[in-house]
Order: sequence, then C-alpha cells, then structure tokens
Amino acid sequence: MKFLDEAKITVKAGDGGNGCCSFRREKFIEFGGPNGGDGGHGGSIILSASNGLNTLIDYRFTQHFKAERGENGKGNNKTGASGKDLILKVPIGTQIYAEDKKTLLYDLIKEGESIKIANGGKGGLGNTRFKSSTNQAPRKTTNGVAGEEFEIWLELKIIADIGLVGFPNSGKSSLLSLTTRAKPKIADYPFTTINPNLGVLNIDDKEIIIADIPGLIKGAHKGVGLGDKFLKHIERCKSLLHLIDINEDNLFNRYKIIREELKKYSSELMNKREIVAFNKVDLLEEEEISLKISEFKKNFKKKFFKISILKKNNIKELLRALK
Repeated sequence: MKFLDEAKITVKAGDGGNGCCSFRREKFIEFGGPNGGDGGHGGSIILSASNGLNTLIDYRFTQHFKAERGENGKGNNKTGASGKDLILKVPIGTQIYAEDKKTLLYDLIKEGESIKIANGGKGGLGNTRFKSSTNQAPRKTTNGVAGEEFEIWLELKIIADIGLVGFPNSGKSSLLSLTTRAKPKIADYPFTTINPNLGVLNIDDKEIIIADIPGLIKGAHKGVGLGDKFLKHIERCKSLLHLIDINEDNLFNRYKIIREELKKYSSELMNKREIVAFNKVDLLEEEEISLKISEFKKNFKKKFFKISILKKNNIKELLRALK
C-alpha cells in the first residue's frame, strides 16, 4: 500500500428536505385544515480515527464526499426521513486543517475519536406550522436549509514510540526489517527510503511501534534532499533512535548535523529522549573503532551502543534499551 500523509477533500453535508403543503381531505370532514409535514434534516459528515489505518491513500482518488439529503415532508403531518450521516475513517494522528492549510480545526489522536466536520441542513417547515387563529388554511412552507460545504486538508502525523533518524544509508530500514515484520525497501544507495515505514517490535511481551523516517542531510529544513517533508512524523514519537554509520569521518560532526536539522525544524524535538547507536562495526577493526569512539566521547557523555545489523551484534541489548 502506498503511503500518503496529506490529502485535500471536499465535504458536503446533506441538505434539509422541504416542508410540505397539504390539506386534510376526508369524507364527512368539512374543514380538514392543513396537515403538511416538515422536511427531514440532512446528514452530517463525521471524521473518525481508526486504528486499522496508517495512510490517507483512500482519499487520493476519491476527493468529494456528500452526505444524504433529508426527505421532503408529506401529508398527514408526516415528517420526512433525515439523511444518514457519512462517517469517514482516517488514521489515528490525522490533523484536520481549514482550506487555508494553516488553521487547525481538530487533531484526532485517540482510537474512536470523532468530530462532526460539516453539519447537515435543517428540514423546512410544513404548512401545519403556520396555522393560526387568523389563518386557518395557510399555504406557506419553507425549504430545507443547505448543508455545509467546504474543502479541508487532512494531514497525517504518525504516532509511534520510537522514531529512527540519521543520514541516508545509516541502517534505519535494515534495523526495521530485522526487528519487525515491516518490509521496507533496502539498497546500497542514498534515499532508498522515500516514505516513512512503520513496524511493530515485540520484545519481552511488550509492543513497540517504530517509525523509519527517510534519511536527513544538511539543509533538510530548507528542502535539501527529501527536505523536511517527513520530519513532522517525528513530532509524535516518544523517543528517538539516532543511527550513525561508524565508517564515516568525524562521528560527532555527523551527529551534530542531524541534531541541528531537528532543532531548526522544531526546538521541541530536542527535548525527546534519544538513544545513539553506531552501526556497521563489523566493517572495522576493534582498534579503529576504539579510536573513533574515543573522539566522539569527548563531546558526547551519554550512553550509546555499537551494533552490526548485518551480523546482529548487540541488537537485543539495543532493543531492550528502546523498551
């Protein structure tokens, strides 16, 4: 399934039914009087968060959604049936913006959470409503009110426990493939991952949702590489796993570049808990690894891991730290 995290749709709530103009006509009843019923209300459009979805792909090809119209009123004071509400299911973490794409209307972050985004029109009044002591046979009715109609933007921000960040080809997709059932594309060239991938890690009877974010490079916040298009998904992650290829020169500089890009996108990302792991240690001799790590430790005082995704070295220790 193709990943889609943004969609523009048009919603149209149902119009209200028109009121009925009718008079009671029965044998032996000389003065029947008005008996026109009211029109039914139009259906509303409701957005509901569903745990079974993780993309907005359903809204790529179908972009216009219309709820049912209310039925017109009938004689014998029968009110027309109201139109059914139209419920649109979206992934948990979907934000709803107005047409200007700036005004946030609602943020669906819980399973089953819903919002009535467009209200159906009220039904019109039948002529019975206008009967009075001075007007015993009114012919006046009102038409139903039109339902609301406008365009909205849906924007998905993935909700995950762990967000994988790092330069392209640092091993993020490989780690996701190794530890979960996710099947991301893996290759030996930069920007293999062009869309976020989600996987569920099961360790010690605990489920952890991991999000693999496309690789960042210097200037990503300005649109360089794949830009900051997918950085929004990191905002919802509880913690970050920062993967670094230990074969690169000046490891701390590589670490610092990614941290700066996160900071320039949102300073709040700097407050998230972070685990650093050096990947591909199987490609270097122990002496060279120690030399590189010693330089890194001069500027970084927290705990970190040395792993090899290919050889599966220290992977369990890393996963337990993530838990």
